[in-house]
Formats: sequence, structure tokens, C-alpha cells
Amino acid sequence: MDRKEEIREFLISRRAKISPEKAGTPSYGDLRRVPGLRREEVAQLAGVSTDYYTRLERGSLRGVSDSVLEAVASALQLDEAERAHLMDLARTANTPSRRTPRRLPQQRVRPGVLRLLDGMTGVAAMVQNGRGDVLAANLLGRALYAEVFNSAVSTGPDRPGRLPNQARYLFLHPGATDFYPDWNAIAATTVAMLRLETGRNPHDRALNELVGELTTGSSLFAALWAGHDVRIHTTGTKRFHHPVAGDLSLQFETLHLPGDEGQTLFTFTAEPASASGNALAFLASWAASPPETTTAGDPAGGSTAPARSHAQPGRTQGKTEPTHD
Repeated sequence: MDRKEEIREFLISRRAKISPEKAGTPSYGDLRRVPGLRREEVAQLAGVSTDYYTRLERGSLRGVSDSVLEAVASALQLDEAERAHLMDLARTANTPSRRTPRRLPQQRVRPGVLRLLDGMTGVAAMVQNGRGDVLAANLLGRALYAEVFNSAVSTGPDRPGRLPNQARYLFLHPGATDFYPDWNAIAATTVAMLRLETGRNPHDRALNELVGELTTGSSLFAALWAGHDVRIHTTGTKRFHHPVAGDLSLQFETLHLPGDEGQTLFTFTAEPASASGNALAFLASWAASPPETTTAGDPAGGSTAPARSHAQPGRTQGKTEPTHD
């Protein structure tokens, strides 16, 4: 991904979202040729010259101080995620670029975290990386996201053992719109989180390949990606239409694992005695019951586990592809 183009498109897209009225800038009723603020208006609000801001918007963030970036962020009224993304873009602009993206080292979930997952009974839990790859999940997490795990089974001979990926399932699997009743909102959030990840890790080859695959395979992803929106996802409610448990509305929490860079723990719970709580309890009982069928192996590369037709219960530790630059 071209860094200067990323910076340029991000700043232009944010500038277009701020009206003169919202920024407190008088428009004098003149006919405006651009949506939102003009460059000179942003420059004035940020306390820099128009020429200097124009250089920034052309993608030249090398050597720009944090105070100037903060002033620009305030002028554009960026939220927390947008500010973080701008800082990430500036940070990568100030580091030597690689000629070709590289594959990051294999990600492993530590044994202590795996034991934590297994001990979270009544809670669906999993560990993901910034690309949305599911690295590990407990019994109930695998049962809840059985559709995502099952979608990773048919990876093709050229991609053996590919990890289940939330974005790939969301945009390329035909059953995703049934599984997620709020598909449009989840799709927008997923793309915004991937965009944020590209700012943090622009040289991650697997991330670049995923974005390319989704852009080619889904016009909806391509349209959302072009919006350059970013978002930090920490807590909220997510609805599911599960093939076994039916409709569930679950509260989710996220916890970044400070000892494992790039890994995030996701948990899903339901209000006790609610319809969703009963459905989640039923799903936990179903997942732990003796299976009717067995599978040849774990699509995520973990331990072999028996499975029902709609899920493959059992905590799994996923494997990434061999590392090579």
C-alpha cells in the first residue's frame, strides 16, 4: 500500500466530513466547489500555513512534529481512532520503508492464555489478531462461531491450514448475512478496524493480501474500504442468528493482551435468565454433548476434535503459515 496515497486520501476524506458550520468557520454564503472545509480553512484552524498543510495532505508527514499533528487532528475534529490512525501514518512515514511487505512471525497463544480460555465456562471467548484471524477459542467460542470455523475448511490446496478469518467469512461467505442480522453495521466496523490495522502494520504481507482478496472478491468491501473510516472496537452488543441456538443478543468485551502484541481477547456473555442467556446455555450444553459425527482434523491446525454438523467444539490453538520474508 502506498503510504503517501494512504495519508492523502485519509486527510481529504476527513476534511470532507467537516462543514464550515461545524468547524465554526464563516462561509459567507459562497458557492463551495469541495465538500467540507477547504485546505486553507484547515490550515488556519491548525495554525499552519496553507502551503505547509497542502504538503501534509499530499502525504508528506516525514519530520512533522506531534504538536502539528495534534493541531491538524483538532482542526479536523478527529475522534480517538482517527487520531491514532493519523499518528500511525506519521510514524510509518518516518521509518525506513521495505521494498516488499514481509510476513510477520508466527503468532502463538501462550499456554496461560489457553488455560484462561478453557476456564471461562458459560462465556464464549476467543483470541484474534489485528487481521481478524482466530488464533484460539474455547469450547463455547467455537460453537458460537461454528460457521466461521467451518468456512475455513475448504481453503484449497494452495492454502492448507488457513486460519478462520472474520473479515473473509463476513464478505466472501454467502451465509454471513443470515448469521449476522446486523450485517451492514458489522461490515462497516470490520473494514474500519482493518483500515486501522494497516496504519499500524503497513508492511504485513498477510494483511495486504487479505485486503487485496477482499477488495477483488467483494464490491461492498471495496466501497467501504474507499471511505478510509477507522474505528476502535472495545465493547458493545452483537446479534447472531445461530443455526443451532437460534437468535442471540450478546454483550462483548475486548481485552488487549499486553504480553502478546497484536493479540486481543474477545468475550461474549448474555444477561442471566434472558432469552439470549437461555440460548447461550443451550449452546454450551449442545457443544459439550457427545458428537454425532467426527471430522478428519481441525481446520485451524489445532488438535483433532469431534464435531457436529454445524460446529467443531473444543478449544483450538491455530497455526499460521510458515514465516519467510
